[in-house]
Amino acid sequence: MRLFRVLVRLFSGRGRVQKRRYESIVVVTNPVPPPKVETVLSGRCWVVDGDTIIIDSVRIRLAGIDAPELDHPWGKQSKWALVQLCKGQTVTARIRPELSYDRVVADCFLSDGRDLSAELVRMGLALDWPKFSGGKYRHLETADARRKLWRADARQRGKLRTQTDS
Repeated sequence: MRLFRVLVRLFSGRGRVQKRRYESIVVVTNPVPPPKVETVLSGRCWVVDGDTIIIDSVRIRLAGIDAPELDHPWGKQSKWALVQLCKGQTVTARIRPELSYDRVVADCFLSDGRDLSAELVRMGLALDWPKFSGGKYRHLETADARRKLWRADARQRGKLRTQTDS
């Protein structure tokens, strides 16, 4: 019986010395924000689709817009319009801190200062995505853009699943 009591105490945790860990918590009342480091890439780009380019082997998603996928209606037209915009141009990308799947997100500009996202929306080949742009490009959308690019519009509203969602 005595052996039984020893085993019960041993396996129940009673009778053992328990070590206590104390963690120190440091509270900083006035934290100093880290310095803002803006990452900028510049150079010739390779166009993947209507809202993705590559500069120096870095995949970049154009910030604030949604262009149709290549297999969606108007997808190829969106890509080739972006190719024509970037052809022979130096593109400057200001990298944002967020990521979109396997791509960094950036505001991209041509050497003459034009915003690539704004140009695609103005042509009716991409939609403003208010969730990410805050409505920055909404005023540039053509009257029939949401009807024409209905799959991109449905994806924004959560009504369409893409293969990257699953």
